[in-house]
Amino acid sequence: MGVSALPAPHRRASRRGLLRPSPPFSKPLLWAGLRDLTAPQSRDPDETVHSFAERRLGPEVAALAADSLCRGVFAGSSQELSVRSCFPSLFQAEQAHRSVLLGLLLGTGQSSQPDSALIRQARAERWSQWSLRGGLEMLPQALTTHLTERGVTVLRGHPACGLSLQAGRWKVSLGDSCLEADHVISALPASVLSKLLPAEAAPLARVLGTIRAVSVAVVNLQYQGAQLPVQGFGHLVPSSEDPGVLGIVYDSVAFPEQDGSPPGLRVTVMLGGSWLQALEARGCAFSQELFQQQAQEAAATQLGLKEPPSHCLVHLHRHCIPQYTLGHWRKLESAAHFLAIHRLPLTLAGASYDGVAVNDCIESGRQAAARALGLELDP
Repeated sequence: MGVSALPAPHRRASRRGLLRPSPPFSKPLLWAGLRDLTAPQSRDPDETVHSFAERRLGPEVAALAADSLCRGVFAGSSQELSVRSCFPSLFQAEQAHRSVLLGLLLGTGQSSQPDSALIRQARAERWSQWSLRGGLEMLPQALTTHLTERGVTVLRGHPACGLSLQAGRWKVSLGDSCLEADHVISALPASVLSKLLPAEAAPLARVLGTIRAVSVAVVNLQYQGAQLPVQGFGHLVPSSEDPGVLGIVYDSVAFPEQDGSPPGLRVTVMLGGSWLQALEARGCAFSQELFQQQAQEAAATQLGLKEPPSHCLVHLHRHCIPQYTLGHWRKLESAAHFLAIHRLPLTLAGASYDGVAVNDCIESGRQAAARALGLELDP
């Protein structure tokens, strides 16, 4: 299972943007840095990303950069998402050093991150993105093979229908059958797990049920004989410019070896945000044609790719990205307290809690397994 990685480009420091205005900003970013260095420290236990960015870096950075970043990572709104939970390094930087810039430069005194030969290679080669040569689906495939070869039974196509506790052991209902377990590690979305828990775990279910998730449509487009007008990993789109398009990834720049034969320019358009939420609220029927049209219009308008694509793939991922809204950390504390007080043999893992990226979910699983086994992890 080989890894494909894209090294971060070596850039000569540029004064443009820092000392002179650079679109889309009307002022040099130096002013945002000076604002951060002089702004007073907040004592609030949490804050929305928008409020945090506006207070420390100014209204333009909040409306353009923070807004776009939240849409690109969480497909959510910076005015709803929690800075403490979504971008903990920024929150901790201010708490530790009264300034985001100083905190990021000096460190926040947090515990060291996990280490391995692959992590050291990534740091040495300055990876900015990584994938697997056969696609990320190779990861669960390899895990399944690894486990089944060691006698572990992997059930697929058996959705869990309910959980009940009997004499301290879990009974997991699978519809036509059931299984018993001493301990359950759940990587289900929090809102899904909340509907499976037994009555005695109703307080936990209520907390988990408030962690909602949003849908995202992913449209892969390939163009023959086309070129990008710019180079880079991709771009994000602020909600003020297009409420439906979250951003566009330049796949051919990141991983040109996957361009096929004959090679064609590949981009991925991410659709979501308030546009998709409004369609869902109205109960509108979604179609591949709708998403393809939106994606092609975005590629034409933003990248000048006006010719029809030679290939198009559309996938709608419903409720796929959890939203860490203001006060998310309190929900996690409440859930952990309930599990500890009642000594439930249940461990929570997955994207609903401490990070939505693939790397975060892998680390979440590692920690969940260690907690279930009563082990201490090496850093």
